[in-house]
Amino acid sequence: MTEIQIKYKVDGGKVMEQFLRKGTNLIRKQVIENLLPINSIGEDITLSARDLHKFLEISERFSKWFDRMLGYGFYENIDFRSVQKSTQLNQYGGEKLLKDYEIKIDMAKEISMIQRSEKGKQARHYFLQVEKAWNSPEMIMKRALEIANKQVENLKLENMEQKKLIKEQKPKVLFADAVSTSHTSILVGELAKLIKQNGVDIGERRLFKWLRDNGYLIKRKGTDYNMPTQKSLDLKVIETKERTINNADGSIRITKTPKVTGKGQLYFLNKFLN
Repeated sequence: MTEIQIKYKVDGGKVMEQFLRKGTNLIRKQVIENLLPINSIGEDITLSARDLHKFLEISERFSKWFDRMLGYGFYENIDFRSVQKSTQLNQYGGEKLLKDYEIKIDMAKEISMIQRSEKGKQARHYFLQVEKAWNSPEMIMKRALEIANKQVENLKLENMEQKKLIKEQKPKVLFADAVSTSHTSILVGELAKLIKQNGVDIGERRLFKWLRDNGYLIKRKGTDYNMPTQKSLDLKVIETKERTINNADGSIRITKTPKVTGKGQLYFLNKFLN
C-alpha cells in the first residue's frame, strides 16, 4: 500500500484537501528536473513561449522566431493564446509589458523537436515526463476534485440566483393571486393590505388620502366625502355600495361606502407596483 493510500484511509477527507492545496506541485515533484515553469491549472498543461525560447538558447529575436514556428501549422486559440508578460527594466522596479504566448505542451514538444539541438532534446524529454506526471493517479484525482468543487460552487450560485429570482417574483405572484380574486369589490382598507403585501408600505388612511389627492375620491367635506369621483366612475375602478339600516325608532338610514372594483384592484396595484 502506498503512502498516499495509507493517508487516505487514515485521514479521510483531509487528504483530498491536501490534493487541492498541493496539487499544483505534484507534477514538479514527479519529474526529474524542473527545467521550465509550467502551468497545470485547468484542463491543459501550458507554458510561456518566451521561457521556451530562452531555454532553447535561440539567438533569433523572439517575435521573428515565434512567427517562423507558426509556419509549422500551429493555430491561435487551439495550440496557443496571446498573453502579456511583465518584465523588470531596472533596479527601481520599473516594468513594461511584453507580448508573450501561452502554448500547450504538445506545441512545445513539436517546437523542441524542430530545433534539432541538444537543448531541444532535453526540453522534449522534460515535457514527456511532465505528461506522465499529469496522468498519474494523484493528478487525475486532483482534477476530479477540482471539477467536483467547481460543480458545487456552480450549484451554490444557481441556488442564490433562484432565491433572488423568487424574491423578485414574489410581488408578481401576489399580483397574480389578486387577479384571481378580482371579480368582487373590496374595501379601500383591503386594497391597502394587498398593496402592502406587494412591498409598498401604505396603510388605509394613507391610501384614502392618495385616492383623494389623485382625483379618485371626492375631497370636499360633506355627504359625498370619500365617494368616487366622476373619473373613478368613468374608469369603473371605484363604485359606491349603499346599505339601508332600519333604526330602532322606525326611521331608515342609508350609508354609502366606496369599494374598489375588480378592475380597480388591478388598476391600482399596477399603479403602485410600476
